[in-house]
Amino acid sequence: MTDDKDMFICRCEEVTLREIEQAIDEGFVTVTDIKRVTRAGMGLCQGRTCTKTIARIISQRTGKPLDEVLPKSYRSPVRPQKMQAVENEEFNDAKNS
Repeated sequence: MTDDKDMFICRCEEVTLREIEQAIDEGFVTVTDIKRVTRAGMGLCQGRTCTKTIARIISQRTGKPLDEVLPKSYRSPVRPQKMQAVENEEFNDAKNS
């Protein structure tokens, strides 16, 4: 039988509840702090799955209101492009000028 503390909160980076609570106890009390210390939210989903859960854990553990804990902004993920696509775009822009 597994301990609830070993439950994954961030499945992408395999960060457990125990790791997040430990980070909070060490003074890391924002979602950004937790992300930097544990890598939670840095996986494939970019925190779409775990950010609100992490914020709730911080809120419950610190007594801070949830709206104070949630990050104020999100960054859009960037999709890599082949350099050829950029080169062709520049060539077409120069050609049309």
